Amino acid sequence: MKPSEDNIRQLIAEAYQSLENGSVHTEVKIKEVCSLYSSLTSSEKLLFLHVLGTEFSADHNSVVPLAAQVGAFHDIQDRESEAFLRLEERLKAALTPKYHKLFMQIGRNDGGVKFLVDMRADILVILSQINASQEHYYLKSMCGVLKEMVALLFAPDYLQLTRVQWESPGDVIKKISEYEAINPIRSVDDLKRRFGPYRRCYIFTQSRMSSEPVIVLHTALTQEISSNIQTLINNDAGFSEFGAQSNGHFEDTSRITTAVFYSITSTQKGLQGIEFGNYLIPRVISELMQEFPRLRHIVSLSPLPGFRDWLVAELGKLKHLNQIGESAHTVLFTAAELKNLAPFYGSAKDTCLDGLHKALKDHSWLKMMDLVQVLKEPLMRLCIRYLYIEKRRGYALNPVANFHLRNGAMVWQLNWMADPSQRGMNAAFGMMVNYRYIPGETEKYSREYIENKLIEISDNVLPYVKALQEISRKDAHKKS
Repeated sequence: MKPSEDNIRQLIAEAYQSLENGSVHTEVKIKEVCSLYSSLTSSEKLLFLHVLGTEFSADHNSVVPLAAQVGAFHDIQDRESEAFLRLEERLKAALTPKYHKLFMQIGRNDGGVKFLVDMRADILVILSQINASQEHYYLKSMCGVLKEMVALLFAPDYLQLTRVQWESPGDVIKKISEYEAINPIRSVDDLKRRFGPYRRCYIFTQSRMSSEPVIVLHTALTQEISSNIQTLINNDAGFSEFGAQSNGHFEDTSRITTAVFYSITSTQKGLQGIEFGNYLIPRVISELMQEFPRLRHIVSLSPLPGFRDWLVAELGKLKHLNQIGESAHTVLFTAAELKNLAPFYGSAKDTCLDGLHKALKDHSWLKMMDLVQVLKEPLMRLCIRYLYIEKRRGYALNPVANFHLRNGAMVWQLNWMADPSQRGMNAAFGMMVNYRYIPGETEKYSREYIENKLIEISDNVLPYVKALQEISRKDAHKKS
């Protein structure tokens, strides 16, 4: 039977009143609320959230008069009085939504943490689908309250690091397989390989969500820094090269020099935007260093989602500016590079840019090997610009880069055609990047990035950065 707005309102009111009165039936009422919400369709959940967000929010009738009374205390000494502090407490209580207390109680119940995470995931989906409106703001406020609450529940002290092996519980392995989004698991052999010798799979779980992976991290143990994801995943990398069989358990630890993080997945949409800080990767590094004290390299082999979209959009802007006779703010392709592209798209700048724009959008440039070679260096330089220079609020524009840099990594190496799959081409023209973690330096690099927005780079990347700086210098000189 479809619940009505009155039914929803009554059930929430009963749970809230039971909580306020300290009734022994509080837990039962809270479970009824959770059970009802979990049974609803998407449209019915929107109705439930509307009732919760509008009728069980802050005490608006009390906020204005209490704020006026607080504002009436002009003297500094008066603001330290007991009367003023009591008023502040009353104002704080009036500003706290009633549903905050419900959420607090839900979080204490069995399964409550997962419920709150899933509810926030529902709200995020709804917010992405509706236009700005009064309802939108109620939901946004509720989402913010849930974010703060869930962030506390997922603080470091509540997260456990566990290594998952083929012998681990089947339901955990099944969930890991289902959650894998970066490098999808394609067969049972592929699945076994990821939990076999020369591989490590770690998961983080919350103490009240012990059977639900929050973050999954896959690691390969090799002799060198990997530069191709398909070789790493598909060719038993880490097995045959060490003389081990892929279905065995032997590992020649004396020959392991490198740990490669090749897949890091956040599994819970409801945790979106919650900063886990700089402790996740360092905890895994500590685990690896204890097991393999002679590890020389700890790196990631990471995708670059968004680079292709960014460059195509920038080329579109450049085309438009060229058509209306205005100069671009920054240079994408140098005059020498446009000259090299002329045999493929014509010598006229607008024609060349138009042809290149279309080719990068539809991947037709890949059909001409000569053109691929011409574009290799410009695309790699522009990729470093995307990683190192393009920012959002002072931090790396690319979300994967931002994650690794916050955790204390440096940009180590850019890899051409590291992922030639359709996914890799759509993300970054097949490019991937190694971020390197140097034990003893991660805390410093993390602090420099978070506090001062400084990105550490290696000598492998430095030539591209210098090339970008030189292009910028020449462009500024030309404009002056």
